Amino acid sequence: MARIAYVNGRYRPVTDTAIGIEDRGFQFADGVYEVWSVRAGRFLDHEGHRARLERSLNELRIPLPVGFPALDVILHEIVRRNRIEDGLVYLQVTRGVARRDHPFPPGPVRPTLVVTARALDLKAADARAAQGVGVITRPDLRWKRCDIKTVNLLPNVLAKQAAREAGAHEAWLVDESGHVTEGSSTNAWILTGEGVLVTRQTDEKILWGVTRLAIKALAEQEGLRIEERAFTVEEALRAREAFITSATSFVTPVVSIDGRPVANGAPGSVSMRLRALYLEAAERV
Repeated sequence: MARIAYVNGRYRPVTDTAIGIEDRGFQFADGVYEVWSVRAGRFLDHEGHRARLERSLNELRIPLPVGFPALDVILHEIVRRNRIEDGLVYLQVTRGVARRDHPFPPGPVRPTLVVTARALDLKAADARAAQGVGVITRPDLRWKRCDIKTVNLLPNVLAKQAAREAGAHEAWLVDESGHVTEGSSTNAWILTGEGVLVTRQTDEKILWGVTRLAIKALAEQEGLRIEERAFTVEEALRAREAFITSATSFVTPVVSIDGRPVANGAPGSVSMRLRALYLEAAERV
C-alpha cells in the first residue's frame, strides 16, 4: 500500500503530491515541524508536542492553517490511513507560497501544512537500546535559536552524516566553551559518579525536548537528583552512565563517546530503568 500524506486539505499518495516551487519552506527554510511517536496506535506525549508546535509557530509568526481540534483529526486520520501501529507522524508548517523575497509576504498568505506517517521497527530500537550506542562529538554550528523547531536542519544533517560515516549512532554537538548542547536529533544526558542526572538547561541553545521533559518527571518520581546545566565531553567520559532521549529513541544508552567507553562500555541500569518506565507509562495512555 502506498503511503498517504495530508497536504493542504487533501489526502494523497506521497508520490502524487506537490508543493509550490515558491513555497518559503523550500526557498528559505521558513517553517517549523513536529514529530510524534506512535506506539500501539497511540500518540506519545501528544499535548507536549502540540504545545511545542504552537510555541514554534508563534516565535516565527506563522499561523496554523487549521484549528487544533481539526489538526488532531488530521493526525489520527493519517495514522489510520497508513495503518500505523508503531511509528512516527511528521508535521510541517511553512509560511506558504509567495513571490521570492526575504521579508515576510506583504499580503495574507495561507501557510502550507503537510502531515506524513511511517512505520518503525520498535524491536530493532529495543535491541539497539539493549546494546547501547556510540556517539561522536562535533562543533555546534547551528543558529542561535535552537529552541524553535524549524526545518532549518542542515548543520544537524551534516553532524548526523558524520556520525554515520564514523560508525556511530549520533553526534553530540559541542559549543564554543567546550560544553555539550545536545545531539543532532536528541537531547543528551549523563549520570555522574555521585548519582546525579545532568542535562542541559532549557535555553536558546537546545530544543526543548518533549521526551526530555517526560523523562525528567519520571526521574523525579524515582527520587533521582537532577541538575539542569551544561557538561563537558570529559565530564561525560567520567560519568557512570550516559544516554540520549527523543520522540523516536525514547531513552537509549550511550556506551561510547568518540570511540572511548563510558564507564564499562555497557548500558547502565538507570538508563534502562527510565526507558522501561517511559514505555510503561506510554502503554497506559
